[in-house]
Amino acid sequence: MTDTAGPAPRSETRPAPAEGLRAHSAALRSHAERLRRAAGDLRWQGPGGDAFRAEVESLADRCATAAGGFDLAAAQLARPGSREGTRGRHRRTG
Repeated sequence: MTDTAGPAPRSETRPAPAEGLRAHSAALRSHAERLRRAAGDLRWQGPGGDAFRAEVESLADRCATAAGGFDLAAAQLARPGSREGTRGRHRRTG
């Protein structure tokens, strides 16, 4: 029988939810920029190269769009009086 280690214990000092969302947003924006740079540096010519660059640009746009969503969610969490997990839920009366 072999002794296998489980996952490393999680740190007790996790960032606040809004901070975590902002960190994800920054990472996605960085990925989008690197994708755009790499596509721009690509020397592949012709229809295949053009199609590949267009696909990479589309992926970079999706990363940037997702980053904007994370920024919006972080701003909503950071608002005074916001309560995590209650967004979009309304209690019906009557």
